[in-house]
Amino acid sequence: MNKLKIMLLGFYKYKDLLYELVTRDIKIRYRRSVLGLLWTILNPILMMLVMTVVFSQLFRFEIENYPIYFFAGNILFSFLTESTTNSLHSMIESSSLIKKVYIPKYLFPLSKVISSLVNLFFSYVAMMIVMIITNVPFKVTMLLSPILILYISMFVIGLGLILSTMMVFFRDIAHLYSVITLLWMYLTPIFYPVSILKEKTTLALTLNPMYHFITYLRELVLYGTIPSYQDNIICFLIGLTFLIFGLFVFYRKQDKFILYI
Repeated sequence: MNKLKIMLLGFYKYKDLLYELVTRDIKIRYRRSVLGLLWTILNPILMMLVMTVVFSQLFRFEIENYPIYFFAGNILFSFLTESTTNSLHSMIESSSLIKKVYIPKYLFPLSKVISSLVNLFFSYVAMMIVMIITNVPFKVTMLLSPILILYISMFVIGLGLILSTMMVFFRDIAHLYSVITLLWMYLTPIFYPVSILKEKTTLALTLNPMYHFITYLRELVLYGTIPSYQDNIICFLIGLTFLIFGLFVFYRKQDKFILYI
């Protein structure tokens, strides 16, 4: 309980630094880019156009409102891969700063998640633009999207803390994680029907956190239904479990970071 209180007080004390870290990440990402932040809207739209042509036309997946079906899955999975991959490298990239002054180390992976949340927001705006173009009506249930963002943010923060800790002691995790995320993407029904995996194995769906998050968003955006009490409990527990475990791993190992970075 004392550690939690110290962490919260430290978070408030260093909130301005966190803001600067997030701002720096966004500026670096779009430095020397002509379109800048506009790419956060254009990129998911261009990706959607490619995937729509490939999967809805060539492979003939009969999915109603396929562009939005794909969009809902892709923006969440892109948020996962971007935030966790950046978190993974955050401690190593900030090693020179960590060696000079005292800064709560969790701020570095946390800043990566928050900057990715900014991209997620603009990607959500891009999805809404495509909904207008494709005549998909807006559902009032979309107003509940922040609840899902809370769930998945807890999940990626926890996972990011675990990965950033592992990276300090085991640098090869960076190469391994890129393979894991690729496999993870193909095991998640982002661009193909859920029925394909259900026919093969339901275990891959049940144990896949991203399946639950993506299904939650599709219910809000595509079907206009409020996710069930059970769906909310599952998503919340996934997020909370990873957050608690991530904090436990990070705080247990952070004092040794200075010896390895």
